[in-house]
Amino acid sequence: MSDVTETPAEPETDPMATARRLLSSQTATTLMGPGAEVAESADAADPADEGGFVDVLTEDELLAPDEPEIKRVSPYDRPGRWFVVHTQSGYEKKVKQNLEARIGTFDMEDQILEVAIPMEDVIEFKAGRKVVAKKKVFPGYLLIRCRPSDEAHHMIRSTPGVTGYAGPGGKPSPLRRREVESFLAEPDDGPEMPRRTKPSMIFEIDEGVRIKEGPFSDFQGQVIEINEEQLKVKVLVNIFGRETPVELDFVQVAKI
Repeated sequence: MSDVTETPAEPETDPMATARRLLSSQTATTLMGPGAEVAESADAADPADEGGFVDVLTEDELLAPDEPEIKRVSPYDRPGRWFVVHTQSGYEKKVKQNLEARIGTFDMEDQILEVAIPMEDVIEFKAGRKVVAKKKVFPGYLLIRCRPSDEAHHMIRSTPGVTGYAGPGGKPSPLRRREVESFLAEPDDGPEMPRRTKPSMIFEIDEGVRIKEGPFSDFQGQVIEINEEQLKVKVLVNIFGRETPVELDFVQVAKI
């Protein structure tokens, strides 16, 4: 067998290749511990196969669409129908508690499903600071979701503090989808509302106006109070057959 003369390896001339090889050796030593032998072969095992150190997303995972947002269910589409009842103004919360207690006492949870006091966020100025307060959308009313029946309506009417249904002749009249979604709308997260500026128009007491936006959009009423400092007006609006004062921003109303 003839002797084979080994040719000495030529020194590596690519500085970047040398740097990559050294960096690979240092990384493997850190992961495997000092004194461990590092295989320089191209077929060396991937760290992810042995220890799960690397978590790489596939192309399909990277290109996969985001999960769709959960769509909110409209309050109109909940079981039952929505009705409006009159209450003594200022006692809405107490009447709500009375009715809910009676529902539990008489086991009518499957007929009278929900009692709500529509609320909205209102910006007020107190001691020179702007604060957000919750106010009733229309005082003196409750919204009740129930399965229409003589028994359910009798239970509601006979609750202390309830003065009757808001409807033609005082008869129960279910709300339309637009009304329910306006009164019980849940605000979405979004950019901050732009700062209000004082409009050029000037309202007058007893002036007729039309509401442009909000739960009472397209309602008409009469101005009974003006607050120029907070840019608000109080308008007397006929809601469900009863005159009710509603506080609005200047930008929410327009002259007729």
